[in-house]
Amino acid sequence: MAVTPTVAKGAPGIPARWTSSAKSGVGTALSAKSQLWFTISHGILNELYYPRLDSACTRDMGLIVTGSGGYFSEEKRDAAHIIEHFEDGVHGYRLTNTASDGAYRIEKRIVTDPKRPVLLQETRFTALKGSATGYRVYALLAPHLVNAGMGNTAWVGEHKGQRILLATGRGVSLALASSLPWGGCSAGYVGFSDGWQQLHDNGALDTSSQAAENGNVALAGEIGFSAGKTTALLALGFGASPEEAADLALASLKQGLEPAAKAFVENWRKFQAGLEKLDRNADSGLNTYRVSSAVLATHLSIARPGAAVASLSIPWGFNKGDDDLGGYHLVWPRDLVETAGGFLAAGDGRQALQILTYLRSIQQPDGHWPQNVWSDGTAYWPGIQMDECAFPLLLADALRRAGHLPKSKLIDFLAMIENAASYVARNGPVTGEDRWEEDAGYSPFTLAVEIAALLATADMLDVFDKTEPANYLRETADCWNDQIERWTYVTGTELCSSEGIEGYYVRIAPPDDAGAASPKDGFVPIKNRPPADTDRPAEAIISPDALALVRFGLRAADDSRIVNTVKAIDALLRCDLPQGPLWYRYTGDGYGEHDDGAPFDGTGRGRPWPLLAGERAHYELAAGRQDKAAQLLETMERSAGVGGLLPEQVWDRPDMPDRELRLGAPSGSAMPLVWAHAEYIKLLRSLRDGAVFDMPPQGIERYIKNKTVSPLRIWRFKNKIRSIPTGKALRVELSAPGVVHWSSDKWLTVHDDHTAENALGVHLVDLPVAGLQPGSTIVFTFFWSEAMRWENVDFSVGIDAQP
Repeated sequence: MAVTPTVAKGAPGIPARWTSSAKSGVGTALSAKSQLWFTISHGILNELYYPRLDSACTRDMGLIVTGSGGYFSEEKRDAAHIIEHFEDGVHGYRLTNTASDGAYRIEKRIVTDPKRPVLLQETRFTALKGSATGYRVYALLAPHLVNAGMGNTAWVGEHKGQRILLATGRGVSLALASSLPWGGCSAGYVGFSDGWQQLHDNGALDTSSQAAENGNVALAGEIGFSAGKTTALLALGFGASPEEAADLALASLKQGLEPAAKAFVENWRKFQAGLEKLDRNADSGLNTYRVSSAVLATHLSIARPGAAVASLSIPWGFNKGDDDLGGYHLVWPRDLVETAGGFLAAGDGRQALQILTYLRSIQQPDGHWPQNVWSDGTAYWPGIQMDECAFPLLLADALRRAGHLPKSKLIDFLAMIENAASYVARNGPVTGEDRWEEDAGYSPFTLAVEIAALLATADMLDVFDKTEPANYLRETADCWNDQIERWTYVTGTELCSSEGIEGYYVRIAPPDDAGAASPKDGFVPIKNRPPADTDRPAEAIISPDALALVRFGLRAADDSRIVNTVKAIDALLRCDLPQGPLWYRYTGDGYGEHDDGAPFDGTGRGRPWPLLAGERAHYELAAGRQDKAAQLLETMERSAGVGGLLPEQVWDRPDMPDRELRLGAPSGSAMPLVWAHAEYIKLLRSLRDGAVFDMPPQGIERYIKNKTVSPLRIWRFKNKIRSIPTGKALRVELSAPGVVHWSSDKWLTVHDDHTAENALGVHLVDLPVAGLQPGSTIVFTFFWSEAMRWENVDFSVGIDAQP
């Protein structure tokens, strides 16, 4: 199957771009023999992923219809689209595309073959005006093999006596075969000599253009419809070589659609049958629970069980090129734990446990998890987010409490748990990035996850009678919990005056060493704003993130500080839309389209997130307002796009039809967002149970019921606190053995206290300073025992009058 010499013009083509992220359908066969995932938008196939769900291999595959008098119609742009699932929870699709001018109708059925990595698209063409013989229908396929649009080679070839459209790049090949013989076919460079250009400009394909090498390429072929043959089956196969891809495509063609569709449906029915009965029909008539559960399952890896990507989409993909390798088809540990929570809420503890097992396999030697990874565990972005390092601990404990991790199985995860808890305890509470992947500091959301995770881990260690590390983790959690307000709750601001509230939790406060007298007095850089408009005072930025203090059991829903913060959130971040209220991520967010509807390009304006309506609903449920939580559930449902998929964001401005932006409808960011679907499933379960499904119990018992407070404060190099309340002990924590050389009277009296190593490898000592008077200052330095050297820097901690 040799590649013929390139005859297409315009090499290497225009710069490659991806396509719309506003998916209306996602699917896969749930089969180990079919490592192939597909997405649908605007009535056509978009990205197909092979052999891993993080390897996008096509841009799109659609149809072009031509006719007499220069007639030219592209179904994705020039038709109205209807999409239907095969049945509830079965993500095979029936598509109906009716030309806007009434000339034709195209009906499709789409599945992947459970026996092999082949996508099958049955295509039926009906002329609504004139005779069918007056039209010609062409398939147009844009290979983007293995996450890149450039560097692909495409050609028209033959295999086993049949004409095949072929492409190869980066070790993966594809082959497009048709049950009806191809008419004219071509290969060309996008923007110059591709089939779209040929048909649009000349009304016919240039069949002398049979190959295009090493560029942004496209394939086109006329489907052999005739008066008696109005239905064709297209088979798009993938393999390591052109021959393998072609063999697989032809094998699926020979088998036909019906056997593949039957097995496809059976796989999905089996999956759905094992889930909790949380079924709910939305206004659209869709069973929204089954849609969401299928979305979660579709985003699971086959090669690496337990891995799941954040979304089979690339936000604003039509504006993104090959430099955006990952899009959202990467694994974020945070999103993955949220996905596991969705499975657990749906009754699939086995899958949630498999996710925990995968997380164990990608944990780093020091105990943390990367910001995000490819499904094989290779790190992508370099950040460290402390909530992602703590979330797997909450998942482990949730599985334990649900009976999926008895002691005999929990022990297999003990090393992972101890390593992760040690990392969180040693490196928190400050995070390098918050959950929105932007800023360092004290985030109420991250603090809530960290503290809840340390308490949960302590309970798991108690199972194995590991009393010392369990106590240390609780002491650390208590110390951090005591200081949440000191770090993140502000009073007396302009917003307090305007809203008539005492105070509120900020979105994030900078680390203690950021230069301000207090973290709350510092400035926060908003990294998706223009350069001249980045830094804002910490007190000027609020976020629904503070609701995590309730979600993770650290503060009561009716705590006055929470109630005040909710008022502030609603004053600044609530957006009333046709479907109901949604919320923005934080004040001044720039992650979204520009005001003119242009795509996010590093700056923009953040839009409302349906996910946050789910989080708010859980808060309302925690506060005993089940009716409000149920209303917000419906708001989430009405925020879904075509096919019931939940977007990351929705448009909050008047309609911009030319940008495909409508008030309250999905914007150009990711869709579906798996995290949002997991939150929706958890909300369904929470409403059924009458309690927040994933609220850890430890914080409620310790801080809300028993009102536990900490007798100490912790100083360490990664969190150099400047002062402690009177009556508190000062714990000094080091990474190596040392002697704390200290004084409370300006070195007139000197004390030397040796650190001791605890079970988690932390070297610590509690300095007996609880009796010091307010206004005193503790000055200290270190002698490093192993290195036999002095630190040669003095540090100080003041004694505050206020507790």
